[in-house]
Amino acid sequence: MTYDTNNIFAKILRGEIPAISVYEDDATLAFMDVMPQSPVHTLVIPKSPAENLFELDLEAGKQVLRTAQIVARAVQDAFKADGIMLNQFNGPAAGQTVFHFHVHIVPRYENVPLRRHTGDMENPDVLEEQAEKIRAAHAKL
Repeated sequence: MTYDTNNIFAKILRGEIPAISVYEDDATLAFMDVMPQSPVHTLVIPKSPAENLFELDLEAGKQVLRTAQIVARAVQDAFKADGIMLNQFNGPAAGQTVFHFHVHIVPRYENVPLRRHTGDMENPDVLEEQAEKIRAAHAKL
């Protein structure tokens, strides 16, 4: 496939679609997943175009992993998750639905099953409240 400049994450990067951001630097953006599998589910994307892992520039990949580590620490600190799961999918058969490379940061809690990652959208006020706690936790680290 060829990178689609009109995918939803490309539109978020251009400011055409809003996102509830928790962290941003020159190379990456982290924001709340609107269809979370677990409370505080966040996404990290590179600002450079890459459909999947195989198209991702190694330097961009390094920056995404760095941001994932920063955000995961803030999530862990703010929400006391029992564990943090990172997911990354490549291609439809693997479950990729947005064709811009991204990493999911999914907090896990003992005996709490994941929700399905379907069309059930979280209340934006809830996402903003969670994002604020992540931002505050990051500021303390």
